[in-house]
Amino acid sequence: MKRKKFFQYSLTGTALLAAFPYELLAGTKKLYPSDRVRLGNTGIEMSRMAMGTGTRGFGGSSNQTRSLGIKGLSDLLRAGFDEGVNFWETADQYGSHPHVREALKKIDREKVVILTKTNSSSYKDVKSDLERFKSELGTDYFDIVLLHAVTDPQWNENMKGAMEALSEAREEGIIRAHGVSCHSIGALETAADEPWVDVDLVRYNPGGVAMDADVSTVHSVLSRMKNNGKAIRGIKVYGVGQLVHKKDECLEFYTGAGFMDSFTLGIESYEQFKDIQKRLPEASVRA
Repeated sequence: MKRKKFFQYSLTGTALLAAFPYELLAGTKKLYPSDRVRLGNTGIEMSRMAMGTGTRGFGGSSNQTRSLGIKGLSDLLRAGFDEGVNFWETADQYGSHPHVREALKKIDREKVVILTKTNSSSYKDVKSDLERFKSELGTDYFDIVLLHAVTDPQWNENMKGAMEALSEAREEGIIRAHGVSCHSIGALETAADEPWVDVDLVRYNPGGVAMDADVSTVHSVLSRMKNNGKAIRGIKVYGVGQLVHKKDECLEFYTGAGFMDSFTLGIESYEQFKDIQKRLPEASVRA
């Protein structure tokens, strides 16, 4: 009830952060990055937080791959795994598949949940991508594969070939769930109602930074998406770094939303990992 009241306010992200209504979003149970959660109706169980490998990821590289290299990033992923975070997020455009492959050399594949993404839009190209991804990641299956950074409001009509390729891969046991990563409000609206979508990756934070629309509009669409049985994963929790001075507010906003199954943080160091371990449980119950 408190959360419903909060989201009825027509505030801008700036106003939300200026006078953050802690008492309206405070939970009753501490949440931890390593909590085991179920991803919507997919049957997949993993840690609440995913270790992201694509901070400012484009053109086949990211902050993690550029600064840490294969050994550094694989060591960081394994360090997170050792402390209960068994969900790793990667993508073709991040160039981090080889880094994940290196980390998997010392961990049983079945104990890790891997999400990757393709920028391809045709049946042939997605099928080709999946074969290449297997080699790059050193695995014969993926837990989740998403169509990445989709902006077309009619993507479910114009990308039917790509959707079919992922559906076939699911039937063959190559992937366990499929979905979309949206980068426009039109694409997000479509994802909310499209039966094919198992998982949606959405940009969400209290400042409205790098989101598909204003906070109240996105909240409304995501509420409908959740009611339609989709799994919702949050990214851009700290607003692409623009809200790092308001980390606790961002985390409380996420935990208070009521529809997020899990979230990703682009971890670039062990110190950042320890920081979220400390902040999340306190932010989730702060009043």
